[in-house]
Amino acid sequence: MLRSQSDRPRLAIIAHDGKKADLVAFATFNRSRLAQYELIATGATGDLLRDKVGLEVEGVTAGPHGGDVQIASRVVEGDVDAVIFLVDPLDKHPHDPDIQTLLRICNVRNVPLATNIATADVLISSPLLQELRPAS
Repeated sequence: MLRSQSDRPRLAIIAHDGKKADLVAFATFNRSRLAQYELIATGATGDLLRDKVGLEVEGVTAGPHGGDVQIASRVVEGDVDAVIFLVDPLDKHPHDPDIQTLLRICNVRNVPLATNIATADVLISSPLLQELRPAS
């Protein structure tokens, strides 16, 4: 699905299992702010945002099953304006090449990328993110 005609920026959200509780706390605290974005999330992350926080979220496949690559593809297509990817640096991830691909694509495409709660807070607080959405 390509970008809709909405004027809202699209924010992709991913959280490793060890960071999902942090994400739920962050999203609950920032629910009204996150509701200003079109959200897209991988597997269980999207389920948590819908079920625990009550946000509307477009879901893609779980990260280990290709969801990180799906989001990377959407970044390349210009369909994602920013990414919050709460990475668990203390855990091993069998799909690490997919994770690195997404991080690299964000850097190549100059797409804002937050990898922890502190930078996620700065990202969603930035008035510049509202300006990232190109005119339709």
